Amino acid sequence: MDKSLILLSTRNTATIFKKELRSYFNSAVAYVVIVVFLAIIGWFHTSNLFLMNIASMRLMFELVPIVFLFVVPAITMRLLAEETKAGTIELLTTKPLHDGEIVAGKFLAAWALIGVALLPTLFYYITIAFLGRIDNGPVIGGYLGLLLMAGVYVSVGLLASSLTENQIVAFIIGFLMALVLFMFDKVLFYVPESLTSIFEYLGIDYHFSNIARGVIDTRDIVYFLSVLGFMLYLTVVSLGRRRW
Repeated sequence: MDKSLILLSTRNTATIFKKELRSYFNSAVAYVVIVVFLAIIGWFHTSNLFLMNIASMRLMFELVPIVFLFVVPAITMRLLAEETKAGTIELLTTKPLHDGEIVAGKFLAAWALIGVALLPTLFYYITIAFLGRIDNGPVIGGYLGLLLMAGVYVSVGLLASSLTENQIVAFIIGFLMALVLFMFDKVLFYVPESLTSIFEYLGIDYHFSNIARGVIDTRDIVYFLSVLGFMLYLTVVSLGRRRW
């Protein structure tokens, strides 16, 4: 691909990214999501730290993936559904923008918002580090795993948003798809033994747990990036169906 085309594509993606991120913070969405997210995580973390006298980040890394199931679809449900319902998606496509640039820009904006929501949780790490020794390996792995998991859930939610113009329906579809990925390795007892390894590999929490132990395995990274990329590809295809 010509360098000028790559530069143009990057600029278009950045424009969509800035527009979407600005829209989050110009409305109550970003603030509500961040406050609710931090309130839930903070309450459990504080209980764990002061009531149970356990100075560890482990509970947070166990809880956040469950909270993500609800928070991420709530963030992504409007991204394409709202554009489709309002007819503004057609305005976007009349501009020199490719579907891939639209999808990438919206994906990065929602992913960045999750990253912003996670930033204040570093205060929990500082608190625990101040109180005693902490193993940095699992903490680094935990945050990396959360970002990768959030990326997958955002791509899933974006796909769900591209399938309907109703935001509530998009939320439900996104939630159910994310729940399926989360539950794959939780139902091994109910599947034939010959399929357990497949179900385990498909489970997003299985790969997150591996990384959260502080062991960065390329197989886990490949899983996250593959699912993320596949979901974004399906979103581009879904967005392109308006031309069919």
